[in-house]
Amino acid sequence: MNSLWDSVKLGNITLQHRFAMAPMTRSRAKPDGTPGDLAAEYYAQRASLGLIITEGTQPSDDGQGYTTTPGIYTDAHVAGWKKVASAVHKAGGKIFIQLMHAGRMAHPDNTPHHRQPVAPSAVAPGQQMFTPTGMQDAPTPRALTTEEIKATVQDFRHAAKRAIEAGADGVEIHGANGYLIQQFFAPNANLRTDEYGGSNENRARFALEVAKAVAAEIGAERTGIRLSPLGNSGGLNEGPEAADLYRYLVPGLDKLNLAYLHILHTGDEKLVQDLRKAWTHAFLVNRPNATPENLDQDVKTGLADLVPVGKMALANPDLVTRLQKKAPLNQPNPATFFGGGAAGFTDYPTLAGMA
Repeated sequence: MNSLWDSVKLGNITLQHRFAMAPMTRSRAKPDGTPGDLAAEYYAQRASLGLIITEGTQPSDDGQGYTTTPGIYTDAHVAGWKKVASAVHKAGGKIFIQLMHAGRMAHPDNTPHHRQPVAPSAVAPGQQMFTPTGMQDAPTPRALTTEEIKATVQDFRHAAKRAIEAGADGVEIHGANGYLIQQFFAPNANLRTDEYGGSNENRARFALEVAKAVAAEIGAERTGIRLSPLGNSGGLNEGPEAADLYRYLVPGLDKLNLAYLHILHTGDEKLVQDLRKAWTHAFLVNRPNATPENLDQDVKTGLADLVPVGKMALANPDLVTRLQKKAPLNQPNPATFFGGGAAGFTDYPTLAGMA
């Protein structure tokens, strides 16, 4: 039986325990998408978690959905992420930059170019988004042409290359949480009649092409992917039949020998177990409602090799030490999750600082 405190291999990396830091949007980047001045400190504070998976980072101008999220496709972005990667490495951690194209979960007011969002089809998500002037309806996106989809695959490839140039140990492709890649999976968001719509094979095509392109560019051992099977974020309704899409997709991804598959558990235990059986590499399971008392359940049963932790890591820079000592945890402050400065970002106290 495995323990959270056993070492584990992920790609070419050996981690000293089974924790990871889950990706969490913090909206503190500079207006041009360069990581903010406190980003290096924030991630380095949490380096004891071993594997740091960063906040969603757009691979292109059109990939941005929210205000002040970082990018990884310009020289300025690379320079900013170099500071972050260096700080994390100095503190003993490894860092994967998450590549996130928001697709239709975007608003023109949140982006420098103010363009209409793009998506598989011209279907609005039916949800509101935060913008500089308050909450607004996410607008109807423009459907990508077949040629633009192929160009977007290359945007992911380019962003992965730039991430490695910035010193990252790898990238995580964001195929979850209602963003562009998952929008291709959902019948209520993807109405296409070309090779990217209709059948499970066609709706999974974009995800597989992105994974192949990224792995070819930086190496499969530096490439992970995150999925949220049957999740309904961003107005998506994959429907129960989508279980078969994931049962088709995951073996296809497994053949690429990626470093890991990161599953956001949305409640279908049987499906997650089936995907675990179909996957022969490191398998990460993020249960949003996990507690300190049950964090080890999936590692003990063999369902997961690593356990990404979200809000607990956000509020506890020294989470690993606190769990080892069974010490009380800081509680996260939702009012400071997005935007702002050090408050709720780099000022959560550690046990050492409180001594």
